[in-house]
Amino acid sequence: MSRRCEICNKGLVFGAQYSHSHRKSNRTWAPNIKRVRAVVNGQTKRIYVCTRCLRSGKVQRAL
Repeated sequence: MSRRCEICNKGLVFGAQYSHSHRKSNRTWAPNIKRVRAVVNGQTKRIYVCTRCLRSGKVQRAL
């Protein structure tokens, strides 16, 4: 699965995780991606969409 939203292009974000003693290690943040059936150009397709796009109504789900 690609960890990227096909609507807003949101993907992995890289950064640093700090412990309580301020030791640093690399980590990633992944978006909450769902595979949904959606209407794209009048046809039903399965696409990967983040939950924020689903919640905001940027995707019309197919029934």
